[in-house]
Amino acid sequence: MRGKKAFKREIQLDPKFRNLQISKFINYLMRRGKKSVAQSIAYDCFDIISNKTKQDALSIFEQAIRNVSPSLEVRGRRIGGANYQIPFPVRPERKFALACRWIIESASKRKGRTMADKLSQEIIDAAQGIGDAYKKKEDVHKMAEANRAFAHFARY
Repeated sequence: MRGKKAFKREIQLDPKFRNLQISKFINYLMRRGKKSVAQSIAYDCFDIISNKTKQDALSIFEQAIRNVSPSLEVRGRRIGGANYQIPFPVRPERKFALACRWIIESASKRKGRTMADKLSQEIIDAAQGIGDAYKKKEDVHKMAEANRAFAHFARY
């Protein structure tokens, strides 16, 4: 390993919910350093979720993250001149990051409406186990399952 180990930055809690996960989600949502825009999108999204579902938006968000988080992923590894896709378990921090990334990407691909509307619909869909973000997780799991024969190449 080269150089120094990268240190973890201290992330401040978001002002409305005082929740670390939502604070990280807002940071993933942010573009060009415009945090106030990302916060307004996220908070509008949570308001829409609570109005549509008549439930706590925080619990719906956490359910969506749990449903979209992958437990396995494949990584390419070169062994004996051949490249193999080897399934690896996913660390908890990476699970959350991938889930947030997939939800945001899927929401931004939707047509029409505001980003808050698209994001709220994608989070509701993910909480119910449908939608593009959930499909992405299923595809990653299928790929890992298909390459299970190469799991003995993994070093834990």
